[in-house]
Amino acid sequence: MTSDVTAEVATDEYVCELSELPIGRAVQAQVGDHIVAVVRLAEREVHAVDDLCTHGRVSLAEGDVVGCEIECWLHGSRFNLITGAVSGPPALIPVAVYAVRLDGDAVYISTTPNSAQENPS
Repeated sequence: MTSDVTAEVATDEYVCELSELPIGRAVQAQVGDHIVAVVRLAEREVHAVDDLCTHGRVSLAEGDVVGCEIECWLHGSRFNLITGAVSGPPALIPVAVYAVRLDGDAVYISTTPNSAQENPS
C-alpha cells in the first residue's frame, strides 16, 4: 500500500546573527514559507512564533514583548513565546511555535512549526 501523503521534513534555516536581535523586542523574519516573529529574551535565549495574530490577523512582531509573552498591538491578545498558548484575550487560538537553534552566534529556525498548545483548562 502506498500513501499519497508526503510529510513535510523540518529543516533549520539560517535567519541572522544573535547580535542582530535586540533583547526584549520582536523582529520579523521569513523562514521557509512562513513569516515568524523572532524574540531574544536573554543573552542566549531566542524564541520564534508565527507572526500573524490569530485574532486580529496583524503582525505580532510589531507588538510589545513582556516577560515571556508577545502582545498584539491591535487588540492586546497575548501569546506565550515558549508554548504559543494564548495568555490574554481576546484571541482564543494559539500561535504556532518554531524550534530555534543557536550555532555559535548564528540563529537557525525550523522551517516547520511545532504544534501550538491549547490553553490549559
